[in-house]
Amino acid sequence: MSNALSHIRGIETYLDRLTGRSQERLPEHQWRMLLDTLGLGIEQTMQHVGRTRPDPATFAEWVIATAGEPDPDQVVRYHAALDGAPLPPATAARLAEINAMPPVLDTDDLSHWNEHGYVILRAAIDPALAEATATLVWEIVGATPDDPASWYDVGVRNGIMVQHFQSAQQDAIRRSPRIHKAFAQLWGSSDLWMNTDRLGFNPPVRDDWKFAGQPLHWDDSLVRPIPFGTQGILYLTDTAAEQGALQLIPGFHHKLDAWLDSLGDSDPRLIDLTGQAVPIAAGAGDLIIWRSDLPHGATANHGCAPRLVQYMAMYPPTPVVPRDWL
Repeated sequence: MSNALSHIRGIETYLDRLTGRSQERLPEHQWRMLLDTLGLGIEQTMQHVGRTRPDPATFAEWVIATAGEPDPDQVVRYHAALDGAPLPPATAARLAEINAMPPVLDTDDLSHWNEHGYVILRAAIDPALAEATATLVWEIVGATPDDPASWYDVGVRNGIMVQHFQSAQQDAIRRSPRIHKAFAQLWGSSDLWMNTDRLGFNPPVRDDWKFAGQPLHWDDSLVRPIPFGTQGILYLTDTAAEQGALQLIPGFHHKLDAWLDSLGDSDPRLIDLTGQAVPIAAGAGDLIIWRSDLPHGATANHGCAPRLVQYMAMYPPTPVVPRDWL
């Protein structure tokens, strides 16, 4: 049965897999691009489908109500990526503009990246956009900056994550040429896809509110070889080191193989590496990008104000080699 999205390849296969109506699964790179073509978050989609088990037509209605009609140029790009076809003209023109931009990361930034595995893109977005997105976060969580009592109503939060994926502010950040250029420099290619990720709100700890984030972790399997990947977090307000800042272990990618070899049969995810981690302070509108093979996580907020962020990542449209989870 056709529906408003039935022309988008793989959508019914993905839906049938999530609902258990089929065991066929899309390759990882395809379902990631599919969701980002639709403008949907991964967890957002899985939770909705798991809760409602929609048929294709009902799912299409929810997608459009949630994220709007998919961008036709993005749909063409998605199909071209699946077919190994040339980039469509609109995409090629946009990527050519990114390629023609002056570097946003200088030689010192790139040297820092190579040595430490992370880099800070200063002023990644305009201050007004950072402020507008911070205001959005406050509105979504139902809190106000001058009322600390309002910071602790869990509401739409999942720990320190704010399960909100679609807004004009978030989309404007995702379309930032400056952010795209930074990822392009690190990947060596501008042909990258921006994921549809969420916001974050990490309030100060107090006697009746303990830190609700994850400890140091990896979001990828540690089965080797570990493919290159990048992740990013955009601070929406000035964030001091003690204010729930991102923590990571600089340079750990250089010794990860030897460290894994030294563990024998021990589970690497159960090893406490906190003593090696460094919190990363940065300003409003600064973007921290790190290698996916660095242990990372938020920290308990011992400051005077919540940490407000937007998460993001860019990735190439290339097949991902399936690996077991470690």
